[in-house]
Order: sequence, then structure tokens, then C-alpha cells
Amino acid sequence: MAALCVSGRVAHPAFDMQITFLGTGAGIPSTRRNVAAMALRLSQRSELWLFDCGEATQHRFMTSAVSMGQVTRIFISHLHGDHVFGLPGFLATRGLGGLRTPLDVYGPPGLRAMLEGVLAATSTWVPYPLRIHEIEPGEVLDDRGVRVRCASLLHGVQCLGYRVSEPDEPGRFDPARAAAQGIPAGPLFGRLKRGETIDLDGRIITPEGLVGPPLPGRSVVYCTDTAYSEAAVALAERCDLLVHEATFASADAAIADVSGHSTAATAARVASEAGARRLVLTHISARYAPEQPIGLDDLLTEARAIFPATDLADDGMSVEVERR
Repeated sequence: MAALCVSGRVAHPAFDMQITFLGTGAGIPSTRRNVAAMALRLSQRSELWLFDCGEATQHRFMTSAVSMGQVTRIFISHLHGDHVFGLPGFLATRGLGGLRTPLDVYGPPGLRAMLEGVLAATSTWVPYPLRIHEIEPGEVLDDRGVRVRCASLLHGVQCLGYRVSEPDEPGRFDPARAAAQGIPAGPLFGRLKRGETIDLDGRIITPEGLVGPPLPGRSVVYCTDTAYSEAAVALAERCDLLVHEATFASADAAIADVSGHSTAATAARVASEAGARRLVLTHISARYAPEQPIGLDDLLTEARAIFPATDLADDGMSVEVERR
């Protein structure tokens, strides 16, 4: 998997599946990291899905490679402040920016009361359809073949992990081979690529030999906040990219256990047991810094000792989700 780090507003590959980290810190914002937020760009769509919305997420959009105007759905893991305090501001900024397209927000029970209470108490007018979905573990959504399901994690309050899965795509079409068979370019090429059999002047032509094997759909799993969880392992089974919290280093495992969080080694264990393809660590405590006894390189080293295909997220980093 190729990882692209960005510090400003740069072009993404044309509508490919990609994630951008808008906040990678735990608990409180720091000078290096904002709190939790991650944007997913869907393949072949000019829209984004946002996962969590910590405070000042809308400001992070202004300095990132993605636009908040493209967000159509928001998925909230749980109602702790570092994951939702930015949501009322995001909703207000979206309206003040002139957007009138619908927005769907998903999350655990209590989400509706929290959002409606804040909007009412602050007299915030949302001038677009806002659809709030309080969800339970299981299938959440099927949007033109892109499916979302969630599972309960282990964190003291109800917390949901999410899996986004693309459908398989038709194999690659070979136009040169089709032309060699006398098939004219145009609509017939499209029909063959879709797997149809065509009749060309009485000659029956099938896609076999002209279209390669189906391309497997990609999958992204987002798990934060949580201690080690068998449900997370099941949710992440054979995923292409697992984004998992790594709030603590193994030296602070006792704190992780008490607070319902993971160490970097725990995240790597989940990725390994799930057979994930890649792992990116996020939700990093501000206690790990170059000037401290344990630094970020130490977190990455302990994770890679268990699961080598691991990276550590930074705010503004974008990662393309490649096919197996």
C-alpha cells in the first residue's frame, strides 16, 4: 500500500478509495494532533464519509486535502467528547457555508438527544435535511453496493467499530483483443465489459477472453476506542486496511486496561489475528513525543514486531486503499 503524506491542499488520485486523517490524537488536542476524525473518499464518487468528528474538525478540513462540502455521511463511534464535540460546529459551518444537500449522521443511542439538545440550546439553524440514525451492531447501510456494518467494541460506554466494503468490480476489458475480433469500439465494448453476450451480425460473442477476472472490492475498518476485542478481530477479517486506536505503549498497558484502550501491540495483535492487509495506528496519546522517554518510533516498533505492515497516522496524512 502506498501512503501519501500531505501537509496542504493537494489533489487526490481521481476518485479512488482513500482515507485522510483529520485528527489522530487521544483525549485532548495538542500542537501536533487534533482529536479523532477520519475522512473516507469512495472510489469513483465525489463524496466523503466522515468517521468521528472531534472538536475543530471543520478547521482541519480547511488545511487538508479534502473538502467538508463533499461530506454526505458521518459515522460516530461513541459519545465521548473527543469524538463528537466538533459535530455541532461542523453542522453549523456546513449550513453557513451555503450547503443544502442532505446529511446522514449515524451513531449509538443517545446521539439524537445530544445533537438536538445542543442545536436547540444554541438556537443553531440547520438549513438542510439532517437525518440522525441511532444504530445497533449489524448491517447499517447499503449505498449502491457499498456496505457498512458495525460491531460493539470494549470501552466502558457503547462504542461502535465500522467496516466499509466495496462490491467486486468487473474485470479489465482488453480493447485491442476485441478490435482484433472485429468488434467496433463503442457501446458493444461496454456491454462486454459488463459481462453481457453480444450478437454481432449473427456472430455470438461472449466476454470470455476479452474481460479479465473480477476485481475484488476493497474494505476499510475503523476501530476506536477499544481494548482488545474479539468483535474487532471479526469485523476486520481479511480487510484491506485496518485503522485501529493505539492510545498507549505496552509500558503503559495497565492504564490502557483500566481506561478501555489499546496499546500499539494490541492493535497489531488484532490486525494479525484478523488477517488484515495493512494497519494504521491512530488515537495516539500526547504523552508519546520525541522529548519523552517513549516516543512515536517506539509505538511503531512494538506494533511492527507483531504486524510488520503497520504505519502510524499523522494529521493530514492520506492513505490510498489498494486492492489485494
